[in-house]
Order: sequence, then C-alpha cells, then structure tokens
Amino acid sequence: MRIRTVLTTALLLLGAAASPAVADASPSASPSDDSAAPTSAGTSFRNATEIEQGQQATANASTGDYLYWSFPADAGQRPTVKATVKLPSSARSGTQTWQLDVYDGLRRRQACQYGMQTRTAAQDATSVDLACTLRTVRAWSEPWANDPLPGTYYIRLTVVSLGTGDLGKPVNAEVRVDSKEIGGAAAVDGSLSQPLVPGIALTTQESSDEDKPTLSSLKPDDGWTSGWWSDRWVWTGIGAVLAALAGIGGYALTRGSGRPSRVPPGV
Repeated sequence: MRIRTVLTTALLLLGAAASPAVADASPSASPSDDSAAPTSAGTSFRNATEIEQGQQATANASTGDYLYWSFPADAGQRPTVKATVKLPSSARSGTQTWQLDVYDGLRRRQACQYGMQTRTAAQDATSVDLACTLRTVRAWSEPWANDPLPGTYYIRLTVVSLGTGDLGKPVNAEVRVDSKEIGGAAAVDGSLSQPLVPGIALTTQESSDEDKPTLSSLKPDDGWTSGWWSDRWVWTGIGAVLAALAGIGGYALTRGSGRPSRVPPGV
C-alpha cells in the first residue's frame, strides 16, 4: 500500500509540473486583428513599417521597389516569415526573381533555417510565394556570433532579377510573421541587458522630460523576457522530485518489517 501511495504521488506531481512545460511548447500567441494591419511598407530600415506577429500586412508598390517591415521577436521563439507577391496581370517580358531577407536589430542578415527565400516566377505566373524560418532566438550569445537575439527584426522584400520592360509595374505584397515557442530546449545561461531595439536606450535614461520616442515601439504581448526562466527549471524540479520519491520507495522496500527474520530460542 505504501509503495502504491508513493507511485501515485509521483504521477500527480509529474503531471502538475509538466503542464506549464507542455503549454510553453505550443505555437505563439493568438493572431492580432487583421483589420488594424498596416497597408503600406517602408522604403528603408529607418522607416520600416511595424507589424505584430500574427498580422497579415499588405502593401501596393512598383516592381523594383525595396519594401521593409519590422516585427519583435523574443527569446525562445522561432519566427517564420511568409510573403506573397501578386504580379501584374498585364504581359511581362520574362521571368522575375524575388527575394525575402530578414535582418536582426543590428542589421545583420539572418540565415534561414529552412524555406524558399528566393524564387523565380514564370512569365505567366500570377503570384510568387516566399518563406524564411529563422533559427531560434537566443536570450544571450557571444559577441562574435551571429545568433538571433531578442529585439526588432527587419523584413526586406524586393525583386532581384527582371526584364527592363517590367520595371515599375504595379505589384501587391502580403507579409505575415508567426512564431513557434521552443522553450527550454533553446535556453541559455545569460541574457541581454536590453533587447536589440533601435532607440530603446532613449527610454531607459532617467529624465524629467516627456517620454522620448523610440525608433521601434512594438514589443511582445507579455513584454521582453529576462532570459533566466525556461521550462528547463520545470523538468529539473521533476527530476529532483522523482529522485526523492525513488529514494523513499527504495527505503520502504528494503527496510523490512523492522524485526529479525529468525528469533533465537528462549527469547
């Protein structure tokens, strides 16, 4: 009976501790209201249009324009950027090659873990789809490394190869960013003092004046994480509890009834 009680307690504790860890591994927050999504794009890093994760932003532009958007990404997230370019219905002189690039807050180009970030549209194609899944954003990294870090990320969409006669023709672009929460599997020991958000230093300085504007105002719904908490702590706690319960169960099995198996004669 005692062993059964120990095992039941262990299973209950395991389920209670694992619940938040399983929740952390689910996809990111619910998408934002698309009715408030931006309908234009910037033309450089400095005036990139801000979008939230889960929004589908649109923009009307001309073939050959550089289109820029920015979005926030926090530690533990693996962002996926998708873009669709709707090409003009009028006849084109040849194929077109479009490219999707993603840069971090330091304007370092980030490699795509997978996805087609460069694709060529046939002469009669009506649209072209692009995608880029980044590596998991880390809370901290070595200064010499090119790892994704928490902060603002920039999307650049443009055509890189086309016929001269197609330059300037109207196109419509759609961009969306979603993230998957990776959790403790990507956790590291350390965190940035501030996320890589352009202009964030202006708001952290103590001043009696009005709040100073930043170059990027978006941030995750739950705020920027400090980087020290992850579901690794949950699984570490589970291991400690199971080890303690195993010790108790082993002791209960081996201690016996407390009396010697054979009693000497005359006792």
